[in-house]
Amino acid sequence: MKEIRRPDNMERITNAELAQSFIDEQIALVKEQVGDKKVLLALSGGVDSSVVAALLIKAIGNQLTCVHVNHGLLRKGEPEQVIEVFRNQMNANLIYVDATDRFLDKLAGVTDPEQKRKIIGGEFIDVFAEEARKLNDIEFLAQGTIWPDILESEKGIKAHHNAGGLPDDMNFELVEPIKILFKDEVRQVGKQLGLPDSMVYRQPFPGPGLGVRCPGAITRERLTAVRESDAILREEFAKSGLADKVWQYFTIVPDFKSTGIKNDERTYDWAVVIRAVNTKDAMTATVENIPFDLMQTLVARITTEVKGVNRVLYDFTPKPSATIEWE
Repeated sequence: MKEIRRPDNMERITNAELAQSFIDEQIALVKEQVGDKKVLLALSGGVDSSVVAALLIKAIGNQLTCVHVNHGLLRKGEPEQVIEVFRNQMNANLIYVDATDRFLDKLAGVTDPEQKRKIIGGEFIDVFAEEARKLNDIEFLAQGTIWPDILESEKGIKAHHNAGGLPDDMNFELVEPIKILFKDEVRQVGKQLGLPDSMVYRQPFPGPGLGVRCPGAITRERLTAVRESDAILREEFAKSGLADKVWQYFTIVPDFKSTGIKNDERTYDWAVVIRAVNTKDAMTATVENIPFDLMQTLVARITTEVKGVNRVLYDFTPKPSATIEWE
């Protein structure tokens, strides 16, 4: 197929009318490309893959099969949201795979961040390929590639995340309906397609998920502490009006313990680190100034509600010298 590029004179999609025009155009193009054939999509629950799923459901309905792999490293409520939105509300043909045990067993005892990333990425491809082989007559693979991915690939900044890594026997043709859009345009299109704001405005989330927010060897107990503390942070930021003002905020639970007191008894538990940063391009980042009363609320809730935690810290370090994620 001829390479499709973003026209130099393309108007930025900033409103519902422009978003609907793009949707109508892409529906026609997808129907022309796919015909009556079947399409497969790895649906992470992130904004890009979710917008592609919603758009393809409108274009080709049950010719699309979505596979949602839960690797056990997602945030609280995310797998349930994917099932609710796509299977229950949009009647998508959705295959849900809970591979939590499989991933966590492979990650047991692994401390090196790069090795953890490779295990998570490799295992994801294996699980997805296994599900794909169970299906018949799939000729197309849909992906949430967007314009910055292509630009960064061309400049050698990072590899384009297309079908690379899939086994050789899976020779799919790609369907990439949002590949000429910038991230803000993808969100406009997602809103127009009726996706919930929590999905459309989802924070950037790393592919290895909470695995990179659990430094050291990942354990189920510490992973639960990350997930629960992150949910409290998101809830309190939403209550205080910070959710839409801070680019990214999350918690980390490093693999060390410290002495504390609970019910007049000594404890020896983990610390939760809060990270909240603002950035335009993720190349540099500044630290959000969290009001002290909000921080006190976070400390009280996290140390009370999250099992195995007795201390809360705030990461004041900008990028550089620190990266946004800890691993």
